[in-house]
Amino acid sequence: MSKAKRDIVKILRMLLWAVVLLTGASMVLGAMQRKENAPIHDIVINIEPLESGDFLINEEDIPLILEKRFAHPITAFPVGKLDVQRLERVLEEDPFVKSAEAYIDAEDRINIELVQREPVLRVMDNNGLNYYLDKEGNQMPPSEHYAARVRVTTGNLPPYEPGFLEEEDHLLRQVFALNELLREDPFLEALVEQIYINKRGEFILSPKVGRQTILFGRYQKAEEKLSRLKTFYREGLPYKGWQAYSSFDFRYEGQVVCKKR
Repeated sequence: MSKAKRDIVKILRMLLWAVVLLTGASMVLGAMQRKENAPIHDIVINIEPLESGDFLINEEDIPLILEKRFAHPITAFPVGKLDVQRLERVLEEDPFVKSAEAYIDAEDRINIELVQREPVLRVMDNNGLNYYLDKEGNQMPPSEHYAARVRVTTGNLPPYEPGFLEEEDHLLRQVFALNELLREDPFLEALVEQIYINKRGEFILSPKVGRQTILFGRYQKAEEKLSRLKTFYREGLPYKGWQAYSSFDFRYEGQVVCKKR
């Protein structure tokens, strides 16, 4: 074969490969365009339950939240027009949602993974406010689906304000801190049902069993007081029994003052 013919064959091969590549690219671009124009077929929602196994928000709530913010049902959007990051941000603005992750799978379904905020304390103050605090101190409204079984604090509490945990003398911070100490100890967690704040800013605890009041005083030397409380209930109280007393006073260092009925 002459050199001229070899050059022609080489050129033809190059043209053939160019046609193949262009055809392949055209098919890929066409598939991508069809994918972007395809409608969202379904919404798959997975909500991680609370430690109790319960839900403050349910699967039926999610499409309604999104439709309200996006002005249309999510399934009305083509795959290529749905802003997944905005969808995540919208869900994370909900007071019951701690984090949200979303992605579109190969079947054109939007998959949503949600982690709920974990309520640890319910606040019902003298001003009529009623809300929860989660593990990070964020405010949460009561849920329509579930009443969290957590300790309640009542009485003379200041209004909630963001950043209250950074203020050492903030009374709500002190209540939150005491509640965390109670939660960390299984015995005390099971013992104390309610924290009341009187007009002097003193804490009064109500046990789950019996009709006594526990005078805790101000939030000072809290861990030492709780240690005395735990020892008293375990070792001292059984000798007389709960019903013999109306209150136990832990405000004075190193002692427990019991008031008989």
